[in-house]
Amino acid sequence: MDQTGLAAFLRTRREALQPADVGFPAGHRRRTPGLRREEVAVLCQMSTDYYSRLERGRGPRPSEQMIASIARGLRLTLDERDHLFVLAGHNAPARATRSDHVNAGMMRILDRLQDTPAQIVTGIGETLVQTPLAVALLGDQTHFTGPERSLFHRWFTDPGERGRYVPEDHATHSRVYVAQLRAVAAREGSGSRADLLARELRTASPEFAALWARHEVGVTYTNRKGIIHPELGRISLYCQTLVDPDQSQSLLVFTATPGTEDHDKLQLLSVIGSQHLAT
Repeated sequence: MDQTGLAAFLRTRREALQPADVGFPAGHRRRTPGLRREEVAVLCQMSTDYYSRLERGRGPRPSEQMIASIARGLRLTLDERDHLFVLAGHNAPARATRSDHVNAGMMRILDRLQDTPAQIVTGIGETLVQTPLAVALLGDQTHFTGPERSLFHRWFTDPGERGRYVPEDHATHSRVYVAQLRAVAAREGSGSRADLLARELRTASPEFAALWARHEVGVTYTNRKGIIHPELGRISLYCQTLVDPDQSQSLLVFTATPGTEDHDKLQLLSVIGSQHLAT
């Protein structure tokens, strides 16, 4: 680990970011160029003390997961991300098989959607980052580890995962998830993370195994999704998808037609956030 090089690289990348680049207000009396350390810590989902120690060259060696989080928070390019991994004493991730990094352009779009439920997911259903309103709508999907990081895995192994979606849509969700995983596994090849996930699910879930045996591809949703929120009840939303083919990631954006009850519920959700309504 190159502590001095890592500290300098973090500092220069932080100073190169402006508040407007990440959806923060400019504010007043900024003594240093770019973002403050505490702002970067928020973007990287870590404590200010931990980030500050890294930037001062006194922190412990960060894990690969932490480095990936820092790369997303600082809106690094793939080349910058790879350099960050090397400075931290890790091998740079293989770009064809690992898609934890979100490119800077996709992150800039997400930064401007903070008042909208939106999230970025990988080809195998791992949610990398969510807006606060997406967390309020769908729950925090970024804290899982291991195979459970994949929504596909949770959908077929954890019955509670289906509680956020209306029952009449469950069969469609299952078919779409299997078809999506089949496409990624075919593209990435034998031994890839997608292939290993599919093998595990064929053993763990009879439903998945039966759908996999049908060899369906290209199964898609209608343009509406029925969601059940713990406090607001059923909400019918449109889900628009922006695909980044280089990273095998998608930006999902949930919207409702103005003037409808669903739109009113979404507006209420933006007020209450993830807090529970009073009884």
